[in-house]
Amino acid sequence: MGLLDKLTGTEHPDDGVAPRSAEEVRTALLGLDRPDAPHVIRDGAPEGADLVAEWRVRDPAWENFFVRSQLSRAVRIRMRLVQDGHEVRALEEGWEVTRVGNPPRLAISKRYTRGPDRTVSRRCTVQRTDSGGLEATETFRFDSGELRNPLRDAVLASGWTWRSVVFGRL
Repeated sequence: MGLLDKLTGTEHPDDGVAPRSAEEVRTALLGLDRPDAPHVIRDGAPEGADLVAEWRVRDPAWENFFVRSQLSRAVRIRMRLVQDGHEVRALEEGWEVTRVGNPPRLAISKRYTRGPDRTVSRRCTVQRTDSGGLEATETFRFDSGELRNPLRDAVLASGWTWRSVVFGRL
């Protein structure tokens, strides 16, 4: 892996992993979509991509989860499957998220970023132990890597390269 690959988040499959067909990679990625997950993986034709993975920020069933998480960025990953090079070109896009109103709801701002990024939100409670010391217990955790990492791992397991796009077109 070269320096540019490391900076952009590009990863190559292990040696000896035979590349699968584009349809098999697409099926593997769509297979990661679950109704109980805080993200959706869907067809990306309307956004000019083969597939799109994004947080369910606008889904009313998930809004309370994202308000509690203190989420500061909404993330969308647009993916293009390039059969010739056996690679998935992934463009990670992010928007700032704010809370408005009472009860609070999420509003997505116009501030936009692109390229790999990671947001982690944790909530802990601090309690006294029986011996009188303090102990922190994690009660809530949200990690934006939970969206990107399974996608990348499925691509690599299929023998394809995960190429993060920072500059240029998808």
